[in-house]
Amino acid sequence: MTIDERLDRLTERHEALTQSVELLLRESQEQTRLVIEHSRQISEHSRQISEHSRQVGALRDASAALLQIVQTPENRISGLEDPQ
Repeated sequence: MTIDERLDRLTERHEALTQSVELLLRESQEQTRLVIEHSRQISEHSRQISEHSRQVGALRDASAALLQIVQTPENRISGLEDPQ
């Protein structure tokens, strides 16, 4: 094998490696972009979950207050119907 043939082979291998590295770089950039997008979505979902939890807590408190309002007259009515 002559020096020119060796240089040609080395040049071909170098070009192939360069293409491989470029492909890996593009794939890595795409994966990074996806991770950033998914992180943004997770953050938004966490915010929504927090808001829904707050709303459920408020609904629970309102339901408890309403139950107390309803039970008070009911207890008075029961007391009037069943004097002991």
